[in-house]
Amino acid sequence: MDVASAPLTPARASFAARLTALFREVVKFALVGGVAFIIDTGLFNLLRPDGALLDDKPLTAKIISASVATVFAWLGNRLWTYRKQRGRQALSEFVWFVVGNVLAMGIALLCLATSHYLLGYDSKLADNISANGVGLVLGTAFRWWFYRTIVFRGRPAA
Repeated sequence: MDVASAPLTPARASFAARLTALFREVVKFALVGGVAFIIDTGLFNLLRPDGALLDDKPLTAKIISASVATVFAWLGNRLWTYRKQRGRQALSEFVWFVVGNVLAMGIALLCLATSHYLLGYDSKLADNISANGVGLVLGTAFRWWFYRTIVFRGRPAA
């Protein structure tokens, strides 16, 4: 008898249910994060056209764009991704969410600062690759872990 045709035991059913729930969480997290990414990247580039106030201030532009995207992401994750797992009051949850996002923003800023100032890659394309490519990927992995283990750590609703 192969595994696929084996009877569905309670242990296999429980594992399948947990795997399905994890998949749904990741998809919702990715969708919210994808929209937040568009907000972050779009605003970052809107703040930096040639001759604009923040043209030569990529770190300031990134802080502003990431802050706006953070508020959107908190609302999306609170009201959709983790709506059944919230165990904190909204203010406490938001504070922890911001702490996690500040740490993740620090990851993106570290990538941007390293590329822009240490390595000398100071074009807008290089800034986007380091901040919105490398930095955001590393920051997103950190955010997913931080949200599910610290921010939205309440028990799932029955």
